[in-house]
Amino acid sequence: MTDHNFTTLDWAIVGAYLLFVLVLGAAFARRQRTSDQYFLAGRSVPLLVASVSILATSLSAVTFIGAPEDAFRGDLTYLSLNIGAILGAIVVALLFIPAFYKRRVTTVYELLGNEYGPAARKCASAMYMVGRLLASGARLFIAAIPVSLIVFGDLDPRNLQLAIVIVALVAAVYTVAGGMRAVVWTDLAQVIILVGAALLACALLFDRIPLGVGDIVSTLRAADTPAGTDKLTLINLSADPTLPYTLWVAIFGFTLFNMAAYGADQDLVQRMLACKSAAKASWSVVLSNLVGVGVVFIFMTLGLLLYIYYARPDVMGAAAPDAAIDDTRQVFLSFILHEMPPGLRGLMIAGLFAAAMSSLDSALNAMSTTAVCDFYKPLRPGRSDRHYLRAARIGVALWGVALAAVACVLADLQSRGDAGLLQFALAVMVYAYAGMLGVFLTALCTNRGNSATVAAALAAGFLTVLILHHAPALIADDTTLAHKLWPLPDPPPTLSMGWRMLIGTLIATITCCAGKRPKKPTPTTPPSPSSSSSPYKT
Repeated sequence: MTDHNFTTLDWAIVGAYLLFVLVLGAAFARRQRTSDQYFLAGRSVPLLVASVSILATSLSAVTFIGAPEDAFRGDLTYLSLNIGAILGAIVVALLFIPAFYKRRVTTVYELLGNEYGPAARKCASAMYMVGRLLASGARLFIAAIPVSLIVFGDLDPRNLQLAIVIVALVAAVYTVAGGMRAVVWTDLAQVIILVGAALLACALLFDRIPLGVGDIVSTLRAADTPAGTDKLTLINLSADPTLPYTLWVAIFGFTLFNMAAYGADQDLVQRMLACKSAAKASWSVVLSNLVGVGVVFIFMTLGLLLYIYYARPDVMGAAAPDAAIDDTRQVFLSFILHEMPPGLRGLMIAGLFAAAMSSLDSALNAMSTTAVCDFYKPLRPGRSDRHYLRAARIGVALWGVALAAVACVLADLQSRGDAGLLQFALAVMVYAYAGMLGVFLTALCTNRGNSATVAAALAAGFLTVLILHHAPALIADDTTLAHKLWPLPDPPPTLSMGWRMLIGTLIATITCCAGKRPKKPTPTTPPSPSSSSSPYKT
């Protein structure tokens, strides 16, 4: 990858993009006069802008690099997970969002505080921050891969770690300055850039491949994947619990996964809370998922075209590229850096940065919001609003450092396994989501639970996912204690992350329901006079 010939024009385009987001952050910094404006953009974000920001946050560099890699390695069954995404978004729109607006929360964990007391709120908030560190750390590591290849020409661990620091620094700078308003409006620009870049890449591949659309479809249908399907398989009806993208995983596991993502993860919910009303917030999450199906399809199509371009020299003939793909993580990057002309190459990398920044900026803002509202304010009550605004900006910077550290660790872990980037990033998120969703479902749908069972449920969800994920490998290793304690001759199968999400959520919900609801919960966040106005009308 060292001979990618990244030209001055390419650097100029990437530099112009980075300058754009930094200037935009600085421009919005002048309008951040209160902590409410910094956290929720004054609750005045238009519906369409909120939808695009939710979409941008959920995409990230994982989609930009991981979705083409997944289609290159396998088929289109990842798209079937959108069934669960849409179902989960509908449940959140009908159940979660009206409850958040009714209680006038800034962070979703305030709802748990109002129901169960401050201890429950802090436990859920802490679990969110742990889970978000892991999930966004994975995204940051994946976003740093192209930076390391372009700047250093390799994926040497030290160079990759330095690339991680570079990406985290840029995202933190404009998020510190502009807050939520800068995040949502830069997200709008960044989605346009990354989708435009993907469409240009598809057009270029169609031009390079010496086949018509019909012949491309026939070639893909005749190709076999490691799972025994053809490349265009969209729905997998297999009951094998180890497969990651079956119809049953989509309906059961990923419906719950997306309920957690859009209903219990402050990172995504914060965009909905920035809308003018609960109705607009509900529409924003549903609309973002409907549009997201098309966007993900574009990136999956890219992967299929890259498969023909690189893995089928028999149909490419004289147009077959000289470069071979040894690491599937680099398949789209290899095409960008080796096959695209100057200028367009820089635009594609700018699109990749846009995908990376659109998820990292929101994560930094959400974690800072949670830390200040759920922990710092209760410890330092009665301070001026300017004081809390300054604390929020310091929080963004500190979380940026923490994310970079976690990303460096996760980069090492992913290099030791054989999971694709997409599966790796999704699996990391389940650890926190299972327990958090169980707690929120108990709070919203039952009259059970208390602060003690909330803490127990969060721990139970995390540990269940941890055991389901790692126990089979430990049992299979005859040098471990787990192998000696397992009485059966064969180790259990390693369940895919959708089934781990389902089982973890069930156990967490049962655990949380074991306690009685407090009779007279003490509200942790009394409504302020300004918060009783139209932003909360449903």
